[in-house]
Amino acid sequence: MVFGSLLLLAGPANAQGPIDASRATATVTAGSLERIRDTAMQSDWAYRTLQTLTDQIGPRLSGSPQLEAAILRLAAVMRELGATVTLQPVKVPHWERGLEQASLVSYPGQVGKLEQKLHLTALGGSGSTPPGGAEAPVLVIRDFTELEQRAGAVRGAIVLFTKAFDQNLADNGLAGQAYEQAGQYRFSGPAAAAALGASAVLVRSVGPAGTRLPHTGATTWKEGQSAIPAAALASEDADLIERLAQAGPVRLHLLLTPRTLPDADSFNVIADWPGTTHPEQVVVVSGHLDSWDLATGALDDGVGVIGAAGVLQVLQQLGLHAQRTIRFIAWTNEENGTRGAKAYAEAQRDHFADHIAAIESDEGGGRALGIRAAVSPASAAALKPVLQVLAPIGATGLERRDSPTGADITPLQRAGVPGFAPLVDARHYFDLHHTAADTFDKVDALSLRSHVATLAVLAWWLAEHSDRLQSSVGAP
Repeated sequence: MVFGSLLLLAGPANAQGPIDASRATATVTAGSLERIRDTAMQSDWAYRTLQTLTDQIGPRLSGSPQLEAAILRLAAVMRELGATVTLQPVKVPHWERGLEQASLVSYPGQVGKLEQKLHLTALGGSGSTPPGGAEAPVLVIRDFTELEQRAGAVRGAIVLFTKAFDQNLADNGLAGQAYEQAGQYRFSGPAAAAALGASAVLVRSVGPAGTRLPHTGATTWKEGQSAIPAAALASEDADLIERLAQAGPVRLHLLLTPRTLPDADSFNVIADWPGTTHPEQVVVVSGHLDSWDLATGALDDGVGVIGAAGVLQVLQQLGLHAQRTIRFIAWTNEENGTRGAKAYAEAQRDHFADHIAAIESDEGGGRALGIRAAVSPASAAALKPVLQVLAPIGATGLERRDSPTGADITPLQRAGVPGFAPLVDARHYFDLHHTAADTFDKVDALSLRSHVATLAVLAWWLAEHSDRLQSSVGAP
């Protein structure tokens, strides 16, 4: 297997010699920031690189040969830019989807023995039905309170959680909150129903209705709990079952054949753009390379990871090195385990103090609107020069928060490292999130350039700024 030989390359490759400070621009001036912004807005490197990743390699689920190929490809691309590349070994979950089918076999008003096929997709970590599938009554549940109230009816039933994604919140700039509110039933609903004896669990897809697309995603099981069949149902089909169940009993036939294999070998791709004065101090700029298997992950998180890689390409094009090292990381296994983030944090435990800041881009391909910052109010005020430089591209928004800004950089933020993310237009991110429609044709080239420009200006400013910013995120 290719991964076996890669361990020999786990140290720096194409390492550069000492940076000549006399020929590297190392002043945090408005002029250098403007050059970085303008170069990013004129470059199609990220767009072309993302097209290659998605069109030629495809979906990149943890443990898959596609993710392995993407890791090798991206490492080679970063070496070509002249970065110092390290492949950090990580053991990741290896889950395969298998068959997924469901149909209504008995319901009020049914004509004869006619059945209705449903649109669904297994959740990551789902257990399997018997080979021929299973049939059971459906118990429609609105929320966790109702689940507790009807606990006696759960045993043997297929529980359907019908919590809808609140598109009104998303339309008004609160897409993340809408995702968290509906997503809790995907994250922990199957485990809660399984504990009460459910035979299987369906959740209404975490995303707006309108396309009859099921949205996959990970679910988590309690320690020692056996996984039961669990799937996301298209919103329209969840509505159908809810309407039918109001008139009488509904029975469903479900076939899911996923399997969980032994953990697989994978890697974080780490590419350093060395600093001139304090190369031991790093500013992380990152995105995750893995994706779900239904599509090519162009928005989640192709835009983010290749946009972050584009930061180094812009600096390479301009011949710029900051005082501190700018470290690009393509995280592995964000979608169903965050093992890459955990491995990096463990390896860097004694070097957290050398991490000046961490940036992660993972909220889709909408136009960049500014910066999200998990920093103190005083540190947020210090970001004004960054926003002034980003004003010509409309990225002047600043959202300060006291919680982590990204899943993969959460361990760093819990250790006191200031966290950042591009603030993007996410109103329609969850339309296609974790669906079969997350493909390259959905990527807007201008929006991607705005991502790269925002990431590059912010990363350069953080790597040059003389004062350390203060995190607003506490330990868990």
